[in-house]
Amino acid sequence: MTEKELMQKNIEEFVQLQSYMLLADKDSEVYKAMKVRYNTLKVILTSSGINLTEIDRIKE
Repeated sequence: MTEKELMQKNIEEFVQLQSYMLLADKDSEVYKAMKVRYNTLKVILTSSGINLTEIDRIKE
């Protein structure tokens, strides 16, 4: 997998994960588990130079 393909995969996962998070109750264990992955992806994408301003819908 090329670096570009890996970044695309991470962006797609980030966007999809946010969709699930927006459907879940913020106090649920499921949401808390998704939040860990959300934060991990956010760090990976940000450190790779991806501007999340347009795609980050959680904004916590």
